[in-house]
Amino acid sequence: MPSKLAKVQKHVTKKKGSKINSLHENSRDAKRLRNAGARDDRVARLTSVREKANRQWLERIAFLQDRLPETLHPLDVEQIQELLRAYLDRDDDELAQLKAERRAGRPASTRQTILEQQRSVEGKEYESGFWIPNLQDVETLVKLDAWKWDWLSLGNLRFIRVDDKGVVKESQFPPRGAS
Repeated sequence: MPSKLAKVQKHVTKKKGSKINSLHENSRDAKRLRNAGARDDRVARLTSVREKANRQWLERIAFLQDRLPETLHPLDVEQIQELLRAYLDRDDDELAQLKAERRAGRPASTRQTILEQQRSVEGKEYESGFWIPNLQDVETLVKLDAWKWDWLSLGNLRFIRVDDKGVVKESQFPPRGAS
């Protein structure tokens, strides 16, 4: 996305010439430059927050994409649940190592606390319905296999929620609570 600040700087430079550094503090052009700079900062901050919020979903889908069978065929519920259990247990080794390294009587490290919280949240989501691409649909499997870590292209996929009892429900993109 082009920077608003760059456009304003170009316009002011065209208008003032080389005197852009000698603008009066409260002039219209100085205010435009400040506002454009503030807008660019705000847009960059909001973009990074949005990308950080979407990262967990992208990592989940990438995990499933890596574990797709070589020959794409629809998976049954038991196979999907195996994949989900593997996903939920992905940080067990690191968590066990962090617990072993901790001295007796010392508080848990920040990383250990984060992993335990993430594990409990994902466990609760699995009980109510874990949000994943529809691995029972051939068309979705083909699109998932060709997926390139792009958030917007996930809109082309169909999604489901699978709970720990094996119940499968249709879901939507982007994920919102337990739909």
